[in-house]
Amino acid sequence: MMKKLIAAALLIVGMTAFAQEKPEGPKKGDRAAMAKLTPEQRSELHLKTLTLKLDLNASQQKEMGKIVAEMDAKREAMKAERIANKDKKLTSDEIFAKKNKMLDEKIAMKERLKKILNDEQMDKFEKMQQQRQKKMQEGKHNHRK
Repeated sequence: MMKKLIAAALLIVGMTAFAQEKPEGPKKGDRAAMAKLTPEQRSELHLKTLTLKLDLNASQQKEMGKIVAEMDAKREAMKAERIANKDKKLTSDEIFAKKNKMLDEKIAMKERLKKILNDEQMDKFEKMQQQRQKKMQEGKHNHRK
């Protein structure tokens, strides 16, 4: 009787442990899986996500496709530049010029988006950007601990 009870307990513990294992495979936001994609594939996925979240029509999709591809290309170029200059310390003038250029590009991008998106879509897009920014900031703080 005791052996059956122990066997049943081990079986239950084993099943519980097995049930709690996390499934293998790509997870939402998995950087390694995203890194394996080509820039075109990442752009296409980004555009489809925007289409779903912002409810873009066909002409908006076409225009946003150009913007997404352009943004992704700039991001890749900035990443390559960061890697190439990772040991170099920037002067305060270089930092100012870099941040100023980035802000000018953000302003220009926002103007382009305003011409494509309606007010409701623009509000949603800005909220998405704020959430993304917040997540990135939280990630930086958690990483430093």
